[in-house]
Amino acid sequence: MRIPVNTASHSYEVVIGNGILGKALHSYNELIEKSDQIIVLTDENVWEAQKQYFQNHISIPFEVYIMPPGETCKSFENYFNVQSFLLERNCTRKSLVLAFGGGAVGDVAGFVAATYMRGVPFIQIPTTILAHDSAVGGKTAINHPQGKNMIGAFYQPQAVIYDTQLLTSLSEKEIRSGMAEVVKHALISNNEWLQDLMQSSITKLDSNSLAEHLKKGIEVKAKIVEEDETEQSVRKYLNFGHTYGHAIEAAAGYGGLSHGEAVMIGTVYALLLSSRYGQVSKDFSKQFLQFAHANGYPIKQVFQYTFDTLKPYLLKDKKNEYGVLKFVLLEEVGKPFVQSIEVEECKEVDQEFRNLIQEVCK
Repeated sequence: MRIPVNTASHSYEVVIGNGILGKALHSYNELIEKSDQIIVLTDENVWEAQKQYFQNHISIPFEVYIMPPGETCKSFENYFNVQSFLLERNCTRKSLVLAFGGGAVGDVAGFVAATYMRGVPFIQIPTTILAHDSAVGGKTAINHPQGKNMIGAFYQPQAVIYDTQLLTSLSEKEIRSGMAEVVKHALISNNEWLQDLMQSSITKLDSNSLAEHLKKGIEVKAKIVEEDETEQSVRKYLNFGHTYGHAIEAAAGYGGLSHGEAVMIGTVYALLLSSRYGQVSKDFSKQFLQFAHANGYPIKQVFQYTFDTLKPYLLKDKKNEYGVLKFVLLEEVGKPFVQSIEVEECKEVDQEFRNLIQEVCK
């Protein structure tokens, strides 16, 4: 399957299928032949799990730089170390970067590619479900202790090669994390699709069902990115669940909660806010929380942090303007919008959320 992504700055394709890595990369021979060097950026966990598969399917010469695992690779220190590695290897603007890993690897590799000598080409090769979202659309970033993804650039890849065979080694926690973004895509686009997901055990989908859900998610992302590449308008809708979710994730320390787990927590919070400003019923918010809890999302982690602990992180959200909090909410499923919310109301809804968790997650 090939899904086109046509942005103002660059058009490319997401190639998705099982066991396609070598064949798909070979289809970009023209780009590869123009490259003076190929650098694979990956992390310790991915390389340990997938090194053999990668080497068996990639016939071109490459050098590999192995980064720390998970969100720890999105530090200033690691970003600097990767740039130093490229300089030491005498990489040029004709060098090609392959981002081989999950969302964190893709984020930092993309930012490295965007900024090394003011830009070198890169290809995303995601290895997680979560990366079906992060690998598409050209958002690249590293973290700052005061906020997630605060330093970055919009920089589109030359291609995204999504070999679903790489997903077979994922843990249930990683599957759960990735499926949170799939659910988000359904919430902002299609109620029928959402109901299908909510009636499933989303960590135990068969490979065909998973591939179909991932395809739908990528199509939603591609359509929005085509309309708004640099998040001036509708691309903000992709942040549904992320404002409160990022605050929880930051408070937990990056890696304390997976990104998707934090987003699912933030999604329930956004649904409660949506019942105040849209047509989303509180009964639906409760049903959704039951679904999230039944699928193993650690919703009770909210109780580890007071609202006052979360507040500074909420105020640093990138959607905020002039000190006013901006939340993506739903008029109804499939109809997102952006709403300004005062901090005091955020605190009220935080308490409402905690009360609902005590009722549902026993």
